[in-house]
Amino acid sequence: MVHPIRTQVVVVGGGPVGMLLAAELVRFGVDALVLEREATTSERPKATTLHARTVQTLARRGYLTAPEMSSTAGTVSSPFHFAGIPGLHITAPAAEPEPVLKRAQADFERLFEGRARAAGARVMREHHMVEIRQLPDGVAVLAEGPQGPTVFEAAYVVGADGARGTVREQAGILSDTYEATVSAMMGLVRLDDPNALSAGWHRTSNGWVVAKEGADGETHIRTVNFAQTDVDRGRPLSLEELRGETSKIMGREIAMSAPRWLSRFSDYARLARAYRERRVLLAGDAAHLHFPIGGQGLSTGLLDALNLAWKLAATVQGSASASLLNSYETERRPAAERVIDNVRAQVSLMHPEVRLDSLRSLVSGLLVDDRGGSHLAAMISAQDTVLPARSLSPSPWEGKFLQNIALTTRSGPTDVIGLLREGRMLLLLFGTDTCEQHEKAAQRWSHSLRIVRAEPVAVVPCAALLVRPDGYIAWASDGGGLDETLAEYLTADGGVTSAG
Repeated sequence: MVHPIRTQVVVVGGGPVGMLLAAELVRFGVDALVLEREATTSERPKATTLHARTVQTLARRGYLTAPEMSSTAGTVSSPFHFAGIPGLHITAPAAEPEPVLKRAQADFERLFEGRARAAGARVMREHHMVEIRQLPDGVAVLAEGPQGPTVFEAAYVVGADGARGTVREQAGILSDTYEATVSAMMGLVRLDDPNALSAGWHRTSNGWVVAKEGADGETHIRTVNFAQTDVDRGRPLSLEELRGETSKIMGREIAMSAPRWLSRFSDYARLARAYRERRVLLAGDAAHLHFPIGGQGLSTGLLDALNLAWKLAATVQGSASASLLNSYETERRPAAERVIDNVRAQVSLMHPEVRLDSLRSLVSGLLVDDRGGSHLAAMISAQDTVLPARSLSPSPWEGKFLQNIALTTRSGPTDVIGLLREGRMLLLLFGTDTCEQHEKAAQRWSHSLRIVRAEPVAVVPCAALLVRPDGYIAWASDGGGLDETLAEYLTADGGVTSAG
């Protein structure tokens, strides 16, 4: 008889999304366990970009370094592209980290796994999830590992098992899908002539080739073919196929050798119709899948984890309102849908037909225009995200992200990023007469809430703000009653453990 291993949350999938979720859960005091089929972190080239809103939120949780507040006037900008067209500039306040962070996905996975293990998460590598069964008050997970089958029982399971994972299907969650319009190949190779293909984006009448310099003289190549859409992702890709495709698109022979990490993909897209089915939740590529252009996939998945972790922790520990966990889907699914939409628009714009040249020229002009470029930059970087209000009489500030500002408290100088690293909801009171009233109203939730009186160095939107652990404003003093909003998020008698 197999005796079950009990935990509070099982995370299926130990990629960066699953490892970050586990790290956050255990920091909030939840017993979390990760099942990952691979023995070690994969070094396969994957995502290399994190965008501004993800970087900003990770800084608030202590995973990335924030700038010194002594030199944070103005804005900072990072060059980027839209559909391979250069000229986009993604900006952020100088008090925030750099708006585009280039770093290999494997590095983030190792970072999050290290934090998860250090905080007490159980990471069980070489364990493959086989079956999920929903129970009346929890869920059972059967996994195969080096020692044979093991059963895990938990209050909740999160499927962070990627595009090919099975948690979504086993939970019976249906998806909306978009059929492929292109075929693509990827590989890490050595070019016989290093000068035959320069780094960058190459568009010809036959498609696209994107080349990046890798380590030790290798070249990371991706091809996009608009004439072929029948992609069998499971069929192995040969070096000869990648060489032939690259040479055909470029219109000249591109000789290569020493292949690694060859694979096929397409712009097939999928969006789960629900992010939760009773005790099973989805995050990352298990919930949404799209063509890897614009560097939005990893960022979107990590924002899923950062949105879900504190809500799931509060639910497990009994300090969340009944509806808080459901807000994960209402907040994150529309964000993924917007990413899929803008990625599909970019793929259409990338079509090599000459008739689209005028449209590309128009978009190129918009990229350098203050209004057009700012709109696209905010969309790509998720800095335009405004969450749906939960208050009965919401302030205009509710649902917006609170940018980092310098503050002076009784304990000395600090900033928003520093105050949020504790992980609790934060009530900021800026010293007006009404603050006594707000502080008194918040006492019922004091176990789940950090109350800070502060003097802002810069102008703040309101006399008092309630800020969520992920940095979004939950309430502002020009809206309805604070106690009503707190009741939408928390119970009055429980408390989430500090997640510093």
